[in-house]
Amino acid sequence: MTFEERKAFVEAQHEAFVTRKNSPIEGNGVYTRWQNPIIEAESAPLEWRYDFNPETNPYFMERIGVNATLNSGAIKWGDKYVVVVRVEGADRKSFFAVAESPNGVDNFRFWERPITMPEAPEGTCAAGLDAPATNVYDMRLTQHEDGWIYGLFCVERHDDSRPGDLSAATATCGIARTKDLVNWERLPDLKSKSQQRNVVLHPEFVDGKYALYTRPQDGFIDAGSGGGIGWALVDDITNAVVTDEKIIDQRYYHTIKEVKNGEGPHPFKTPKGWLHLAHGVRGCASGLRYVLYMYMTALDEPWREIATPGGALMVPQGGEYIGDVMNVLFTNGWIAEGGTGADMHSMDDKVFIYYAASDTRMHVATSTIGQLVDYCMNTPSDGLTTGASVKTRNALIDKNIAFLNR
Repeated sequence: MTFEERKAFVEAQHEAFVTRKNSPIEGNGVYTRWQNPIIEAESAPLEWRYDFNPETNPYFMERIGVNATLNSGAIKWGDKYVVVVRVEGADRKSFFAVAESPNGVDNFRFWERPITMPEAPEGTCAAGLDAPATNVYDMRLTQHEDGWIYGLFCVERHDDSRPGDLSAATATCGIARTKDLVNWERLPDLKSKSQQRNVVLHPEFVDGKYALYTRPQDGFIDAGSGGGIGWALVDDITNAVVTDEKIIDQRYYHTIKEVKNGEGPHPFKTPKGWLHLAHGVRGCASGLRYVLYMYMTALDEPWREIATPGGALMVPQGGEYIGDVMNVLFTNGWIAEGGTGADMHSMDDKVFIYYAASDTRMHVATSTIGQLVDYCMNTPSDGLTTGASVKTRNALIDKNIAFLNR
């Protein structure tokens, strides 16, 4: 092909890929998966990847590749469904980029440029963590009642206390805020006694303070003594310090969250309580298996669990199992119609669950607030033993026999 022929071919292929229609796949009554991924590496704008000048790129070859699109925060922005995507380049560095859709399930297009995220203010980080971030990823978006949109994300740096180990890293929570999703004010990283990732900002003040869902961990990967999803209050988000932290959603042996767990996006406010979406991790023969699960907390005490449905809400299915990191579903973004932030949602409000499959591509599933609340309130909790599990299942069988033989 000539330069112009190949350019026209690539542009036509890209446009067809970005504009392909999605279709629902009927599921289990709790949610509906959609057939196609909503954003993939191929979705990245051609201007981000190709040099369009024939003098400097006579073969119209890709110059700066994109490897994956994953783990996206989400927010309703006017009449658009917006996700802040973790885009991983061919160089393994991740960055944030905004993509929008007119309907939430297909035709996602990236904005003109990726987000230019400032570094943490100089001199504000904990000792040894003032170096520029090597990598940033997995932003949780919260439209807070203070009027700002906050993005909390993982900041990765090399662990300089282990200079000979190139795989040694530290994880801290980066904090930034914006009014337009373009211009971001970077605040100091969260200060905590432990490493932190999967930190989420609650959309309301609690006792006049900012509230965080945390995930304390001993190391960059291992949760170690970190007991699960935590709860902490901070006085000042512009200098956020965790001084007191309690675990509100524990890990348990031989469950979907025995290795670690973490809050996904911020919870939705419903008439029945706060609706939470999270991920749980267990070990298996092929490594770590990540699945999605739910729980609910009380409206007046967002740290107190009132419903803990046993098992997973969603697990990798079909092609979702395949990717850079196999056997993984992960979520840090969802949208509910009818409001944002701390708005009270009705049971009829539609919910868009944005999840990544195997650290490679973004998918969507849809449901309603009512369906998800029903699932949480009426799914039995994990009894933690085989005997308890069989007893629970037999109770359902007995109930059905009695009903069907009326």
